[in-house]
Amino acid sequence: MFKKAVEAKSHQRLSGADRKKLRRSIKDKFQRVSDSDLDALLPPKAEIAVAKFQNRVHVYAVEGGFPMFFDVDGRGSDIFPTVYALWIVPELLPAFVLKGGEVSRFVIGGADLMFPGITVPPEGLPSFRAGEPWAVKVPGNPAPIAVGSTTMSSDEALKAGLRGKALRITHYYRDLLWESAEGCYVPNAGFFEDVVFEDPSSLQASCDSDSTDVTGETSTDHQNNQKSDGVVESLDVNELQHDSASGLMSPDDGENGAATGVTESMADLKLPDTASGNDPNDQQTLSTADIDSLLDKCLLQALHTTVKDKDLPLPGSTLWSNHVLPCRPSGITLDIKKSSYKKLSKWLQAKSTSGLISVKEDKHKKEVMLFSVNRNHADYSSFKPEKRRVEKSEQPSVQSANEVRTSKTLEVAEIYKPSVHVNAIFSAVGADPGKLFSASEATDIVFTYVEKENLVKPTNKSIVILDALLCDSLYKGAIKKGTTYPTEIHKKDLGSSFVSRMQPHHVVTRGNESVVRKGALKTIQLLTERRQGNKKVTKLSGMESFLIDAEALASELQKKFACSTSVAELPVDGMLMIPEIIKLRLWSLRWKG
Repeated sequence: MFKKAVEAKSHQRLSGADRKKLRRSIKDKFQRVSDSDLDALLPPKAEIAVAKFQNRVHVYAVEGGFPMFFDVDGRGSDIFPTVYALWIVPELLPAFVLKGGEVSRFVIGGADLMFPGITVPPEGLPSFRAGEPWAVKVPGNPAPIAVGSTTMSSDEALKAGLRGKALRITHYYRDLLWESAEGCYVPNAGFFEDVVFEDPSSLQASCDSDSTDVTGETSTDHQNNQKSDGVVESLDVNELQHDSASGLMSPDDGENGAATGVTESMADLKLPDTASGNDPNDQQTLSTADIDSLLDKCLLQALHTTVKDKDLPLPGSTLWSNHVLPCRPSGITLDIKKSSYKKLSKWLQAKSTSGLISVKEDKHKKEVMLFSVNRNHADYSSFKPEKRRVEKSEQPSVQSANEVRTSKTLEVAEIYKPSVHVNAIFSAVGADPGKLFSASEATDIVFTYVEKENLVKPTNKSIVILDALLCDSLYKGAIKKGTTYPTEIHKKDLGSSFVSRMQPHHVVTRGNESVVRKGALKTIQLLTERRQGNKKVTKLSGMESFLIDAEALASELQKKFACSTSVAELPVDGMLMIPEIIKLRLWSLRWKG
């Protein structure tokens, strides 16, 4: 589930009611958890944050700490603990014990657990049902390395001869969820005993690499235990139950010999001289003025980098979670409650009073909305945004996505071809009468002729005097016999009158395909008919004018509206055929305008 990186849609803190609901769901799901265990996993006084991902997964984490639980479908019915939670409370889930360390290499590589790789005790496997959450342990170590759900019940497993898949792994040690916590830790120095890695040095790489915090907040430094001689002391699981954030940062491994075991390497690791002993709930001490200044800096950084005018209006909560919070410095927890404003709405109102932004409260949603940004404000102009490092690996995908989007863009333009009435004007200014011109280009040509022949009235610069050539171009054949031809025309009417004497055409461009057609652009015809009962049929015609393939559009509409579609040709006057018409049979779909 966490093999590939998935971008989080939103980060937010849980309210008091949601916290209680989460605790109830965990107690109902896991019968072994006690109140003290739950307090160790989700401290009552700590903020709990939830990250909602595009694949519907919700990840719950202690703010400034580690992810503790994740919900597979986001509905609260399929909750699993993370390996961090299982290291704090190892007996939270029943566990399958692997036969040996060789099997662990496949489990922490993302493979599901098979029955042949499980150690079966003399009394047999305990009873279990299909879909139950179970953990995976290595022999002689109480710290689980993976968690998943059973694929069959114990009775079905015995009937199958203990063959086949036993556990569908949803989360394991060293996957992206584990790496998302800033500052990886392990429960004790013997944790890696009997755990086989394909590359022992990858342990250090996974802990040293920078990763994104899925909770939307930055983890603080974790407690480091250090001997007088600088050698790391080993931690046992019992100590972790009292301190949910204590752990060992994985330092550099100076051993180059591949034969040196991971456990032996861990025993010789050393930490820097300065060690911090911060609790995960403790934040870096900042005064109220410092927090106010940091809020303003993050807001200006967001306004310069991520907030675009085309995205406005923007809800205040979205501005905070998706724009302001990602702009905070690394290692800092930004809490609006610890500022002088106390509330997000008051802070945004204060920035609106200063003239930097314009906000207004939505009476229906009861939320402050950002409507505009004053990019000429002194604070905005004087602020220099920090340059963020852009990953090169993402650039090709973004560029290709933009190319695909551009290739599908539809462009329609009205153009005009000079007719016999205006050919003389085009020839007089040296323009090619055989080309196609836009309305603005044709207007420029007629005004070029007026300037060349000096036809502007001296006493009134807004009036153009009509000479014989220009008068014939505008009115010959359009005025009834016996009617006097006008001798002058207003400048504002000259362009439109001149364009109306040309032949209208239109050009339609979609990607690399472009077509020019004579006449004005025809619109798509939309007709709805009622059949027997409540059945409705919606008919579309005229898509060809916009280079839309009827078959492809029918297939797309069939998926979009969950209806049946058909394509047929339209007969006109019994001879000509206009392809095509699309019929959408919508059984009970009501169109809302």
